[in-house]
Amino acid sequence: MKNLPIKLLSFMLMLFSLSAYAEKADRDQPIDLEADSLSTNDAKKISTYTGNVILTQGTLVIHADKLIVREDKDGFQHSTSTGNPTTFKQKEEGKNEYIEGSAQRIEYDGHMDKVQLYTKAWVKRGEDIVHGEYIMYDANAEYAEVIGGGQSATPDAPKGRVRAVIQPKKKTGVPEPRAAGSAE
Repeated sequence: MKNLPIKLLSFMLMLFSLSAYAEKADRDQPIDLEADSLSTNDAKKISTYTGNVILTQGTLVIHADKLIVREDKDGFQHSTSTGNPTTFKQKEEGKNEYIEGSAQRIEYDGHMDKVQLYTKAWVKRGEDIVHGEYIMYDANAEYAEVIGGGQSATPDAPKGRVRAVIQPKKKTGVPEPRAAGSAE
C-alpha cells in the first residue's frame, strides 16, 4: 500500500464526513488503511480494497467488506463501500459527540460533496437517529432526504417506513419556572 497515489487517499476525510459537522482537524491526520487485499489501476485511477477494510483518519473510522475509490478527470474523489453492513463513525466538530451510520452500501461523490446510504440505512448524530432504506446528505446544499423501503421491515423502520428519533433541544439561559407563592 505504500505505493498508492496520494490523490486516491485524499478523499478519506470527505468520505462519510457530513462535512458541515465533521472534525476539521481530521483532514491533517495521517490515513491508516488496512485490508486483506488491494488492487490499483493507475490508468483508470481506481483502487479496490477488499476483505475486512478498516480506514482510520483522526476521529474518522470506516469499516467495510469492500471499498472502491476512483478519481474523476477533474481530480474529485468518488467511493463506494459495501458490507454487511459498512459503517462509519466520526467526531463532531467542537463537541464530544459522534456522527455514525451504517448501510449495506455507502456512496460518496467528492465533486458534489454528497453521501448516499442504501439498504438498512441509519445515521445517528448525538442522540438523534434516522432509519430508512435510503439516506442522502448533500453538504453543499445542506439538504437531506430519507426514503422508506416499501415492503421491507426492520425493527427500526417498521413496514419499510422512515423512522426518526429527535431529542428535544436543551434550552440555555432560560430561567427555571418558579413555584406559585415562592419568595423572590
